[in-house]
Amino acid sequence: MEPMPLSFFANTFACNPLNRASEVRGDADWMADRLKNPDSLAVVIWNGQPLVETAPDGAPRVAYIQAGMASELSGGGERLLFLGLWKETAVFALDLEDGADPSQGVLEGMGKFEDLRGLALRLPATDAGIIATAKAMFEWRRKHRHCANCGQPTAPAEAGWKRVCPVCSAEHFPRTDPVVIMLAVKGDKCLLGRQPRFPKGMFSALAGFLEPGESIEEACARELMEEAQLRATSVRYHSTQPWPYPSSLMIGLIAEVENDDAVADLTELDEVRWFTREETRALLAGDLKGYFCPPAMAIAHQLIKSWAHEET
Repeated sequence: MEPMPLSFFANTFACNPLNRASEVRGDADWMADRLKNPDSLAVVIWNGQPLVETAPDGAPRVAYIQAGMASELSGGGERLLFLGLWKETAVFALDLEDGADPSQGVLEGMGKFEDLRGLALRLPATDAGIIATAKAMFEWRRKHRHCANCGQPTAPAEAGWKRVCPVCSAEHFPRTDPVVIMLAVKGDKCLLGRQPRFPKGMFSALAGFLEPGESIEEACARELMEEAQLRATSVRYHSTQPWPYPSSLMIGLIAEVENDDAVADLTELDEVRWFTREETRALLAGDLKGYFCPPAMAIAHQLIKSWAHEET
């Protein structure tokens, strides 16, 4: 599958090529017909891991099963999601939880389940985008099985894209949590930080959730002040990345700051450190002894790379 011809910086998970066809989600007859259609396909996720197979070139790719089989295995609409259309072909997703590995049972011979983090850079970009959409939606379903209004169990609607409370009629829709992730720069150096959970030697861009009533620029400035005592003077947009862990949208920014006396807050960060542009290029190449940055699948890597190699 080829991605839609959009002219933007394409981060990992940002290349879902499907026409989401939201206008047909509420058409139960159309969905039933497409689920029975032998040409319709489905991806399968088991405990957050996608079913993949080996392509002729030896690389992994998403393994598809017939949508009818996915419908049978789902036991109803609770574990099914309509992802969209590839040209005229309907594509669904099936969510399987717990139990024994289905690739050793009912799905034997159709592929194997692998962790998405390890797969992301090896999958075709479009496959990663499709799986990220399904994974994020299924994570939302798992966490919103009960009505936030009255506490009663909710039921799926609109092909998995909405949940409805049969008691109070409240409607619940998928949520995306916006996160600002920013590379603070001053002159010919940038600031990176370490969280306690990071592997030894790993440094990354600073990040934090956008709060209600806050603009993206304000969130960026607040996080830089809270985490490193840096005063932002200007903020420029780089790109965004859907991040299905569980359902965030990473908003990538490069922020100019007026001071360089950074101090880690020691609550979220263990350490902050300035890196020169030359050091940053070595960091990206894996040649800065004792230090490394997030892998290329992470938007933090792309922010660092963009700044490190921009013309000065």
